[in-house]
Amino acid sequence: QVQVAESGGGLVQPGGSLRLSCEASGRIISIYAMGWERQAPGKQREVVATITSDGVTNYVDSVKGRFTISRDNAKNTVYLQMNSLTPEDTAVYYCHVDQRTYFHGSYHPVSDSWGQGIQVTVSS
Repeated sequence: QVQVAESGGGLVQPGGSLRLSCEASGRIISIYAMGWERQAPGKQREVVATITSDGVTNYVDSVKGRFTISRDNAKNTVYLQMNSLTPEDTAVYYCHVDQRTYFHGSYHPVSDSWGQGIQVTVSS
């Protein structure tokens, strides 16, 4: 079983910054990608940013240029630096850990794990 622990959320004023951290532990076999998802009240959960073990990143359009995802593979940890926050960024943020193994020329799923979520509130 994989444990996923998020930290760094809280209340921040519009225009401010926050840095989220997420550490995976437990039955770690081979992490292919880590990322962040969020769900605002009354809205569907969306993928905010992802990063592969090779450092390839992806962002939802609404955060491009404001958020930066990074990763420390040795520590099984992913970070999300969030700048220029707006009230529309208010949501519960979830860390996702995607484990896969590579053999016979392709990746094969091992497990998907999520944290319990951490609240980010942007308000004056």
